[in-house]
Amino acid sequence: MKIATWNVNSISVRLDQVLEWISGNRPDVLCLQEIKCVDEKFPANRFREIGYESAVFGQPTYNGVAILSHMPISDIERGFPDDQEDAHRRLIAATINTVRVVNVYIPNGSEVGSDKYQFKLGWLDQLRKFFDQKCDVNQPLALCGDFNIAPEDRDVHDPQLWAGKILCSEAEREALEKIREWGLIDVFRKHHETGGQFSWWDYRAGGFRRNHGLRIDHLWTTKILAGKCSNSWIDKIPRTFEKPSDHAPVVAEFEI
Repeated sequence: MKIATWNVNSISVRLDQVLEWISGNRPDVLCLQEIKCVDEKFPANRFREIGYESAVFGQPTYNGVAILSHMPISDIERGFPDDQEDAHRRLIAATINTVRVVNVYIPNGSEVGSDKYQFKLGWLDQLRKFFDQKCDVNQPLALCGDFNIAPEDRDVHDPQLWAGKILCSEAEREALEKIREWGLIDVFRKHHETGGQFSWWDYRAGGFRRNHGLRIDHLWTTKILAGKCSNSWIDKIPRTFEKPSDHAPVVAEFEI
């Protein structure tokens, strides 16, 4: 079972790129973030034509998440249980081939100390409660998405430059660690211990060409699923496309 996650930074802008990538890689499950469209405008028909079902939780202009699968999707859950009607559309969960897939787009936070930063920390706290209340650590589960946090200095091209800044601040990392402590394993790190491998590069200042990036897109699983992970990697090829997303897909394969 091949599971992938990719912040596409607008599905309408990058639909052809996503279709091309799916054609060449054939993931069983693809989690998308920042689709930036309402459910009704999500191109589900285009994905159905190539054999993929869609579960979507979108909103206009910002945010939005979706799960694509060429296997049946069941038990779809959108957002946190106590979300208000106007809450950001940042979480969708579903069961596919016995695996509970939780797809998240964690808030960016804008700037350390800002209102958006406090919102981010609060959202991470909600995510931990979601796992406590809705998920089973003893079952196969994958948490996928754009976490907007580089967990360690080896996930940052220049730790000194980024120290204390958004995406790398101590409070963000501590909040993310509380989610990991629920019982999740970073399967990319199971196969790659060294630094210098990133999933996001700024559009500016030749960030991708110079490999000045961060590893902020992740695929974490429960222990029972991590034990079946045979490989994981970051596919940098889509970042070379014309007008690409600033993120690259992260992929993991499981012997299921």
